[in-house]
Amino acid sequence: MPEYPDIVVYIEALEKRIRDRRLERVHIASPFLLRTAAPPLSSVEGKRVVAVHRLGKRICVGLEGDGWLVLHLMIAGRLHWKEKVNATPAKRSKRDLAAFEFENGRLTLTEAGTQRRASLHVVKGEAGLRDLNPGGLEIFELKDSKAFAAALQSENHTLKRALTNPHLFSGIGNAYSDEILFEAQLSPTKLTQRLTSDEVERLYTATRTTLTEWVERLRKESGEGFPEGVTAFREGMAVHGRYKEPCPRCGARIQRIRYASNETNYCPTCQTGGKLLADRALSRILRDDWPKTAEELG
Repeated sequence: MPEYPDIVVYIEALEKRIRDRRLERVHIASPFLLRTAAPPLSSVEGKRVVAVHRLGKRICVGLEGDGWLVLHLMIAGRLHWKEKVNATPAKRSKRDLAAFEFENGRLTLTEAGTQRRASLHVVKGEAGLRDLNPGGLEIFELKDSKAFAAALQSENHTLKRALTNPHLFSGIGNAYSDEILFEAQLSPTKLTQRLTSDEVERLYTATRTTLTEWVERLRKESGEGFPEGVTAFREGMAVHGRYKEPCPRCGARIQRIRYASNETNYCPTCQTGGKLLADRALSRILRDDWPKTAEELG
């Protein structure tokens, strides 16, 4: 799922291409994409783009007349841009869920796989945007770690769950939470209310540092082009998607916890004091044979 760094770079690329441009028409290929009936989609056609901004993991495009297009890419949704070079309309791909025709080019939304999770809302004004806002704190709008600590420890959850809760923190998901916790050298299963003040401060700093670093990396990667190849598994990540690979800090093998369609990656030496965290998919089968420490893996 595109998270804070990916969405920031998407928005910067869109600003350069569609700000002050007219949205001529919208084609919806999937009946599952559009989640609102009023105002109608036709109400934004023919209007100029006046704003592009982020709302959590959503991309919001504001148009004349106070209408907004709000895109949530979910896990497999991706955006693509093609400049208008001639009058012949581009052929549509079977993966295209929607195409937004601007006077200078076409923005398409694709989604891999068969599950249709990406969504498009058409809303009116700031009130419409507020209804879609999960309310999580914007990390870079905080003056210090006090508000961060208050949100983090408002309930007693694991650090992984707290960081990825959109009602607590804005824009952080599965991939970058792994990287943040590695940077902070904290276990993903440590409970929020058991953190020391030093650990809270460390996590706050790691969150800001990690997100800043990846925004800069992705900006450099896309350059002047439109960001393609957006993925949850990126070259240069320390732990996410690097199961059994060596930790870049200590050399230990990266481990994982699997649940549903997601997994959490961590370094057992740097983050859990050598302890292996129980993997639901295997520990229930192996029971007493499940290794407890990294050394037992051999």
